[in-house]
Parts: sequence; C-alpha cells; structure tokens
Amino acid sequence: MDHHIALSDLSILLVEPSDTQRKIITTMLVNENVGQIEAVGSINEAAEELRKHSVDLVVSAMYFGDGTGIELLQQMKSQEQTSSIPFMLISSEFRPTKLEEFKQSGVVAILPKPFEPIHLTRALHATLDLINAEEVDLELFDIHDVRVLLVDDSKLARNHIRRVLEGMGLKNIQEAENGAFAVTKLKDEAFDLVVTDYNMPEMDGRELSEFIRYNQATSHIPIIMVTSEANSAHMSNIHQTGINALCDKPFEPAEVRKMLISLLNA
Repeated sequence: MDHHIALSDLSILLVEPSDTQRKIITTMLVNENVGQIEAVGSINEAAEELRKHSVDLVVSAMYFGDGTGIELLQQMKSQEQTSSIPFMLISSEFRPTKLEEFKQSGVVAILPKPFEPIHLTRALHATLDLINAEEVDLELFDIHDVRVLLVDDSKLARNHIRRVLEGMGLKNIQEAENGAFAVTKLKDEAFDLVVTDYNMPEMDGRELSEFIRYNQATSHIPIIMVTSEANSAHMSNIHQTGINALCDKPFEPAEVRKMLISLLNA
C-alpha cells in the first residue's frame, strides 16, 4: 500500500444505544488519538450513516431497540460498499453461543464491557494492521508463489482470513468448506500451507490435520489452525495432531504475520 493510515486518520462509526456508554467509549477513542468519531444509538441510524459516509471501522454493541449487532454486521457484509469495513464488537455478553456468530463472521476484535484502555489499543492496532496491508518478506521464496489451502465452513470467515492473507502478499489461495473437500484438493494438487478451522461438518480440523500428517505426500505441509476455541481446555492437546500453530478467532494480523514468517522460512 502506498499510503498507510494512522490512528489520527481513522474514521470510526460508534453504534451504542446507551448515552453514557457512547460518551465513555468516545472519550477512550479520543484518548487513543482517533481522528474522527461519529456516534449513533440504533441499527437504523448506523445503516443511514453508512449509506451517507465512508468509514474505516464500525465499533458496535450487541443489543439495540431496533435489532442486534449481528444484524448490522450481516447487512454490512451483504453490501459491496460496506462489506470490507472492519467490525469491532463491544459487549457485556459472555455466552459463547452468542459470541460465536461474530467470531465466525470475521470481526476484527471482541471487547468486553467494561474494557481496559490496553484492550482498545490492541484492537485498534489490529484494525490498522488489516487496513495497512503489508507483504511478508520471505528469505527462501517469493510470498506470491506460496500455494495456500484455506478451509472453513463459514464463507464470511473465509473472506476475512483471505483478506488478511492477501494483504500479506499471498495471492495463490484456494478454498474448501470442510475437511472432506480439502482432502480432495490435497490429493489433486500441491500446497505449501494449510489454514484451517477446527469445527466443521463432514470432517473437522483435527481429522484434516491427521490426514495431512499421516500421508507421505502431504506430511511436510505446515498447518495453521484458526479457531474460536483456541483458548478452551479441550484444545490443549490439539498440537498432538501435528498442527504447527494455533490462532484464535478473532485473530490479530500481526500474530498471523509472525506465524507465516516462522513457518515459511523454516
């Protein structure tokens, strides 16, 4: 990218039904040196604002009098002019089933209420990393030549991960919606990297990883697993299946960049 934007250039639409919370979050964003903040209190107002003005990031609560944050996110993803705008959730909701939809939709960050300034700083920098795409410089070969298989049953999640990977210079990316489709592709073509979800129908990420490791033709391929359950107890033994790196959803592009450099320079 020729022009990298800083926090002071960032234009944010804050969608929050509580006047008090709007003021608190706006103050925190101002303290982060964010350039422009427009605050609204409903889904309808947010949709109207997005029709009228372009923004770099939407920061939204989950529940509103006229809808939910996931409905706003789905509206944005369904329209070309807003589909690539990063979305950050700020919510006191803690139930995994409620947060899962956001994780699978490719949000840039999920912050709890209340959150510490350091959490906001980290989330804003993850947003800038996404917007200010920068190619990874590899020692051994050209990043453009790396053949990637991206496996996830969520189309929105695939779109988000693809955007991050393409921003880092990976152009040769094929997709599969579960492990079974991925195996078919792996049998037909050669890949240099597999990026896979864990929970998928037909064949999950664990089974796919085991297939890759126990077949001579594919056993050398590095595997990054991106999952909304990366920090859960039952994922503690997942490395035994032969994955090289485990990454949480939503993930930070800087984290993925480090993984790519480590795995592809090996």
